[in-house]
Amino acid sequence: APQGPPRMLRPLEGEAEAQRRLGVGVTAASISNRRGSWGNIAIGRSDGAAIGIGRAPANRGNDRMNQNNKVAIVTGAGTGIGRAVAVTLLKNGYRVVLAGRRPEPLAEAIAEAAVALDLALAVPTDVSDATSVAALFDRTKATFGRLDVLFNNAGVSAPGVNLEDLSLEQWRTVVDINLTGPFLCTQQAFRLMKDQDPRGGRIINNGSISAHAPRPNSAPYTATKHAITGLTKATALDGRKYDIACGQIDIGNAATAMIARAAKGVPQANGTIAVEPLMDVQHVADAVLHMANLPLEANVQFMTIMATKMPFIGRG
Repeated sequence: APQGPPRMLRPLEGEAEAQRRLGVGVTAASISNRRGSWGNIAIGRSDGAAIGIGRAPANRGNDRMNQNNKVAIVTGAGTGIGRAVAVTLLKNGYRVVLAGRRPEPLAEAIAEAAVALDLALAVPTDVSDATSVAALFDRTKATFGRLDVLFNNAGVSAPGVNLEDLSLEQWRTVVDINLTGPFLCTQQAFRLMKDQDPRGGRIINNGSISAHAPRPNSAPYTATKHAITGLTKATALDGRKYDIACGQIDIGNAATAMIARAAKGVPQANGTIAVEPLMDVQHVADAVLHMANLPLEANVQFMTIMATKMPFIGRG
């Protein structure tokens, strides 16, 4: 592997604004070498061109796991649940395309997996933008030739303010990323999966406990997660003729930065503030792996995985 610092390729003309919006231009050079031996990470623009070469841990005896030829896309793969799932899929031999707004966390996730470097591709992507999403799937097909699993995971929440004080922009941001994003990715997955050989594939949507019950002051997030349930059902039905399965995993209180405040206390339905229990995010990643590994004749339509004692079942 090259021993010099990572280099940046000259961006294509007219892409300065896109790079600014997606955070492109940050190489993996700024990522600390915590693991010692490093190889190369390729970070691609979502239009298929390389934007830079970072460095990642070289393979350390993972060849025995690299017998799975399935290809997966994980959105929101740089942090939280998406990162845990992407790393777990990589460690279990999947070839994984990691999509997210910022390239540096994507490179860090690949480094954490410490697998053969040809298994992973990082593509900075804005899931709310149709052109960016289409380019992500084009890049996946060009690199790996097919797609077997899509994990629609990217999501954001709005500030926890009174419903009447939410701005239209805050509402639209959550809808664009949490609902329009999965729809755009699902469309592109259909177009790729139905024409590949072998035909078909699997789509897994991150629904959340909020697909069942809201937290206080969470109208945009709760509305989009309820809508994801409808998208999951419609996708499962419409995908049958193409051998495309679709299921949903509803997650409650996985220990990530998004829900870390629960350990300090969060608003409850009765107006009080209460500390809520958390669970290791790896349990979620293992559950998604189970869903992804199923043959297409079987499908986990809905799964709920949550911290055992979180206030969901019953009246708080």
